[in-house]
Amino acid sequence: MILFTALRSLAFMLVFYFGTALFVLGAVIGGLFKPAHVQTVATGWSRFHRVSARWLLGQKVVVEGDLPHGPYLYIVKHESMFETIDLLCLFDRPAIGAKRELLDIPFWGGIARRYGLIPIERTAGASALRTLRASAKEAVAQGRAVCLFPEGTRVPHGEAPPLKSGFAGLYSLLGLPVVPIAIDSGVVSPRGKFLKHPGTITYKVGEIVPTGLDRKEAEVRVHAAINALNPASALFGQ
Repeated sequence: MILFTALRSLAFMLVFYFGTALFVLGAVIGGLFKPAHVQTVATGWSRFHRVSARWLLGQKVVVEGDLPHGPYLYIVKHESMFETIDLLCLFDRPAIGAKRELLDIPFWGGIARRYGLIPIERTAGASALRTLRASAKEAVAQGRAVCLFPEGTRVPHGEAPPLKSGFAGLYSLLGLPVVPIAIDSGVVSPRGKFLKHPGTITYKVGEIVPTGLDRKEAEVRVHAAINALNPASALFGQ
């Protein structure tokens, strides 16, 4: 069984990364003539990723709950690389928060900026928060979903660290209701592991957190909701 899983994981890696190189090339060439083409290529890349995961790894995706679309701030649990790519299948051209240093990577960073990823500088204080707010407002005005991973990095399945401090400030600054989304991708695609296992990856859409709440209460609600798929959630503050 382990050998079969290893072979499937290797096949996925070879197919996906070769395909990714072609999509990147297409984004570069197309972006020279029409910047919006980058978003179209990125969406195709995400769909290619989901199909590859389904048929090469045996991973299927289900969504529990109704996923609303509109001017919301989507806060997503982060367990593996899977959801960073797959969010483009859930939403139309989502503006996803990414560490600033990723956007500074030569070549790839330029494509990411043309796509419209939102740079996040977690140690730059109030100025970074204002920049993030401006980028998020612009994305909302364009009709794009704003998606953030509030834990700051991938978290092993079952762990529930506190949200990064910037979430509460952004909740107040944007004035958008929050849609928290839990995911259990770390069960079949654990962080930093070559072996990827067959199974079901579930998105669980939590209850919408309205605007105007006390920042602490909003944080507690979001933290509980994005950890709803953990075997035993360690709720914030407990």
